[in-house]
Amino acid sequence: MTQHEFIDLPPLLSAHGTVRLPGSKSISNRVLLLAALAQGTTVVRDLLHSDDTERMLDALRTLGVKVESLGDNAYRITGCGGDFPNKDAKLFLGNAGTAFRPLTAALALSGGNYELSGVPRMHERPIGDLVDALRQLGADIRYLGNEGFPPLKIEPAKIDGHTVKIRGDVSSQFLSGLLMALPLLERTVKVEVVGELISKPYIEITLAMMANFGVAVQRDGWNSFTVAAGSRYVSPKEVFVEGDASSASYFLAAGAIGGGPVRVEGVGKTSVQGDVRFAEALEKMGATITMGDNWIEARAPASGKLKAIDLDCNHIPDAAMTLAVAALFADGTTTLRNIASWRVKETDRIAAMAIELRKVGATVEEGADFIRVTPPAEIKYAAIDTYDDHRMAMCFSLVAFGGAGVRINDPKCVAKTFPDYFECLSSVAVR
Repeated sequence: MTQHEFIDLPPLLSAHGTVRLPGSKSISNRVLLLAALAQGTTVVRDLLHSDDTERMLDALRTLGVKVESLGDNAYRITGCGGDFPNKDAKLFLGNAGTAFRPLTAALALSGGNYELSGVPRMHERPIGDLVDALRQLGADIRYLGNEGFPPLKIEPAKIDGHTVKIRGDVSSQFLSGLLMALPLLERTVKVEVVGELISKPYIEITLAMMANFGVAVQRDGWNSFTVAAGSRYVSPKEVFVEGDASSASYFLAAGAIGGGPVRVEGVGKTSVQGDVRFAEALEKMGATITMGDNWIEARAPASGKLKAIDLDCNHIPDAAMTLAVAALFADGTTTLRNIASWRVKETDRIAAMAIELRKVGATVEEGADFIRVTPPAEIKYAAIDTYDDHRMAMCFSLVAFGGAGVRINDPKCVAKTFPDYFECLSSVAVR
């Protein structure tokens, strides 16, 4: 990173207004893959325009899937009925876990020669549990670098086996990827989850998207999932992508810290995304939350000051990062628990969050799966490093409400999910 790549946010006095959210990353990449695997043509509307979705779109084109841009974040995908036209391809997937994991599973079960790679950080993000599960079905997958990590080489294999065990406690994307690929086998396969399944709401998104494309997964709580023989993806013709609930968290927090009201449009009480429950966490901190079917609004507590909380954040792993920064504006010490998955994301988010919060004066204690934040008497000005992690940049922009302003290094990393984030923030912030 060259030193001049930064954005200086002046001290922000308050926040109010309305933000239309970009499409959900989780939903966007799932829908693109399912549309490609389905029979028929699907028009996908309100797709997130970002680095992660570009990686998925590029990959589908490379695999021979017909992808047409209709303008205004809409695409027409002509499905290949589970049979990718191109059986020999090299895919570069950047740092897009929501593209890398599901494509690994789909390609391992689809009988071609494929190489999947990404940026150096992607090659540090574990994938061994997914590969182990696919190998139980007979998939032929080799590691081209370090054992348990991308890049990967996939070759055609005889796929058999009717039960798969997969660990649930590292990343829910492994189970999501596996479930989305199983209808390609056209026979009954039961997936047993070993250990505690983390980030369950992301599995709910996967199941909802699969159902939308005609595949109903039978489940026994969170312990096992069965995809029945004869399950086939069929295009629903048109899909609207919900706004990104993780991205909503920054603006809702801005409303709670900066007076408000701030309203986000694109998610609400009917959302399939677990991160809408971030609003409940803000409510626990004393914020006033109101919700409609497709919007959420936040304003500051009547007292003006947020309260510290002690919260199990397993159900909102991405949005919980925003709580760690909101804790700077709370009375007392906030503890966020059950966040081990932060360590295997775009960066080691527990370590990164602790380092950067200390720069602005907070007292921070970190553990394997928790972080504890005590705010300073006065928030200090600092230059925040973002670790090529979009969520670090967006979270720490909220520090500007602390009276000293803040510098965000490498602000362009927000392009992963929210390219015009800083413009949207300035549209609701009063300096």
